[in-house]
Amino acid sequence: MKHQFETLRRKMRAFASAQRGNVAITFALAMIPVIGAVGAAVDYSRANSTRTALQAAVDSTALMLSKDAASLTSAQLNPTATAYFNAIFTRPEAKEAKVTPSYSKDDGSQVTVNGTATVPTQFVGLMGFSTIAIGANSTVRWGNSRLRVALALDVTGSMASAGKMNALKTAAKNFLTQLKGAASVNGDVYVSIIPFSKDVNADPVNFNATWVRWDLWDEVNGDCSKDTKKKEYGSKTACAKVNGTWTPDNHNTWNGCITDRDQDYDTKNTAPNTGISGTLFPAEQYSSCPVPVMGLSYDWTALNSKIDSLQPTGNTNQAIGLQWAYQSLTSAPFIIPALDPKYKYSQVIILMSDGRNTQDRWYNSAPQIDARQKITCDNVKSAGITMYTIQVNTGGDPKSTLLEQCASGPDKYFLLTSASQIVKTFESIGTALSQLRIAK
Repeated sequence: MKHQFETLRRKMRAFASAQRGNVAITFALAMIPVIGAVGAAVDYSRANSTRTALQAAVDSTALMLSKDAASLTSAQLNPTATAYFNAIFTRPEAKEAKVTPSYSKDDGSQVTVNGTATVPTQFVGLMGFSTIAIGANSTVRWGNSRLRVALALDVTGSMASAGKMNALKTAAKNFLTQLKGAASVNGDVYVSIIPFSKDVNADPVNFNATWVRWDLWDEVNGDCSKDTKKKEYGSKTACAKVNGTWTPDNHNTWNGCITDRDQDYDTKNTAPNTGISGTLFPAEQYSSCPVPVMGLSYDWTALNSKIDSLQPTGNTNQAIGLQWAYQSLTSAPFIIPALDPKYKYSQVIILMSDGRNTQDRWYNSAPQIDARQKITCDNVKSAGITMYTIQVNTGGDPKSTLLEQCASGPDKYFLLTSASQIVKTFESIGTALSQLRIAK
């Protein structure tokens, strides 16, 4: 017992004089900044998450406010912005959240929205920081950017099947509504409509136009003096072989159809020149002529009426539809509205087809027509025009490598397998084109 008592006393004296206890004290002191750093990270993470939500709400507020800003008084601007913001920003951890909007018309219209809030801390309050201030801002500019869009639309006979033509009309009219909504004033957005089959229709009212070329038409539209029955010798060449006299029909009987220009003008946007025959547009009396094309316009009623008039007929020649869409944005015989140097312009072609190329002026072979179209696609993109391509494949055709290559990027080529997807696809393109640019 005495031995055990002495052993205990020695241990107590050793404990009293021990230096190693300082380690525990040092560790305890070191834990204070460690815990503070962890707590600060937690508080910062909460604040950063709230700031992300604040930025999204400020962006949305700026976009929504831009729709009304021009018609609001300065006194109405703030409460309108606040109402938009409060409906979107629902983060209870954010305190004193508010937005401050401004609107100006210098160098195009512009709405700026600044948002601020505070987030109470849970940990770093012990260090004297009771809140973290957060902020976000968003600027929406419009009026200094303008849009011109050409719709090259397949209206061939196959569009009559699987509800495709009705879907196209719905899609195109909805698309026009979107673009109309994106325009603040007339001239902000122009649209041309190019229906195509094997040919395009330049409108028979233009039979006296100097840019129409008549040699191909006159060759097969007329009467031969040697005919014993109607059209026994149905061409100028055939009539000449029997020493007959060929009398071409009056050009006012032309139905408006135009076939491909001479190569290589069939792939370019060269303006017609009466001194260079190949630049002119050859008339043809194609029996499956589509409805006439419509040049750039912001007459939304007329544009919608043009869509309503579309009818499916004829064979497929995407190449001529694309070439005329290119022409409609850039060159005669179309009237091209002057570009205002105060604005930036985006030019776009949307080429939609439901089948492979089957016939043009020279070929009845898809690969040969495709080769001409590929050259046009490259010329279009080299001119700075953005191309969207849509393949409507309801019949199990192969994927169109040509349309995929013609698109300005993988996100601008759409492969559809049902008519209903036409509406959704045009809507997504319309959203992308009409969406106002956010500059943070």
